[in-house]
Amino acid sequence: MGRRRPESSRAVGPEAAGHRGRILGRRASGVAVQEARQGAETGMPGAHGGGCTCGDCPHGARAGHRRAVAAFLVKRDEFAAGQGLPAAVAHSASASRQWVSEELTQSAEDVAERGRAEGSAWLARLWRRTAYAVWAGVVVLLLVQALTAIGAGWTTARTAGLVAALLVAGALTTASWFHRARGGVLAPLIGEDNRLSTSRAVAVAWVLFVSYAVLVLVGRLAAASDGAERDALIAGLELARGAGVVTVLAVVCGIAVLVRRVVGLRVLGQRLQKVRADRPRAADLLTDDSGRGTFADIQYVVIGGVALLFAGVRLARRPDQLPDLPWGLAVVVLVSAATYVAGKYAEGGRPVILSVVRSREAGDLDGPIRTGDDIEIRGAGFVPPGAQRADRLARMVVRIGPVNVHVPLVPVAGGFSNPTDEVLTVPVPADVEPGRVEVQVVTAAGVETNRYAIDVTD
Repeated sequence: MGRRRPESSRAVGPEAAGHRGRILGRRASGVAVQEARQGAETGMPGAHGGGCTCGDCPHGARAGHRRAVAAFLVKRDEFAAGQGLPAAVAHSASASRQWVSEELTQSAEDVAERGRAEGSAWLARLWRRTAYAVWAGVVVLLLVQALTAIGAGWTTARTAGLVAALLVAGALTTASWFHRARGGVLAPLIGEDNRLSTSRAVAVAWVLFVSYAVLVLVGRLAAASDGAERDALIAGLELARGAGVVTVLAVVCGIAVLVRRVVGLRVLGQRLQKVRADRPRAADLLTDDSGRGTFADIQYVVIGGVALLFAGVRLARRPDQLPDLPWGLAVVVLVSAATYVAGKYAEGGRPVILSVVRSREAGDLDGPIRTGDDIEIRGAGFVPPGAQRADRLARMVVRIGPVNVHVPLVPVAGGFSNPTDEVLTVPVPADVEPGRVEVQVVTAAGVETNRYAIDVTD
């Protein structure tokens, strides 16, 4: 008593198949009509108008992704309200759940594909913006120097600073062109997960600043005609003058290399879950993979930026030597860097199964786990950070003995009730042999949980 027999959602007759085809046909025609109306409203019936959905132009990739997201949200909310189900599966809870999950998975895969196309198009056009930003910085420096030269007069140091800025901007623009498909100037800052790396951004900022400071001294040395002035400029490059800056530079560069190694080893050891983002965002410098602000990243960027600003002011005041960063401020930066590395070691963790129980519906009798029943897997870390999208959730798999069961997507208003980070609900398929079997979850990042043994009765 109380046993529920497995029901198949694939046994659909010709009438049900025809009914489903008519539903899909009406949806497709509705989308076509809507696209035609949008094309008429924009007055651009050509291939690359504002409503273009192809992937070979930035506007088309962006519009196609937005349209796919809107269609997915409408479909998810319809299914959450119990609408749009074919008559052939509406009478069966398990069959309708499987059909809804498959429909949402296909729609989510379309959204993900268009999101990747938009991300590639966004990166391809980003290099021009980064180049414009670099040269805008040079113009700002010129304006500041011109304003501060009023009354004090134009000096050789101002000329050297401007020439150094032109050289750095030219080098960055050239590198941006060679990496135009990967974001231009931002290419070295993008990690393997397609997000901006905080450690690389801080290290690159200090490398550029020290390079600019050395070029300023080189420009002044080339323009110096007095032997005593040249000796003073050469003495400005001694380690005693810039020990603080050199120490900070060495530490931040070492941390950029160390963090990349640490993250890579933890991912390979399945102690850290990483999923790839569609495109990098500026917020990546201050947040984790799920978009939540992290203390370690924020304090590292803030303290590093403040120290860099102080060093820039010192260079403007004393352009005849490397910025003499005080040891007190240098130690503050080192403490911030150590905190950042400790945060990288502490983040993440392997997902774990704590318990597996039989899922009981209202009015159902208590009993053991049988084939066809739903089981509820309780634990932690089932959804990796950044994997809350439907296409990532649909990649989750539960191994019940030798059988791989895809976790069904259960929509609710505004999201999904299954799967979640702490609870998964899956059916026990008929292919599972009665007896003692092991349950294991494979997350969207490919990380496996511990094995949990359950007893399945006939």
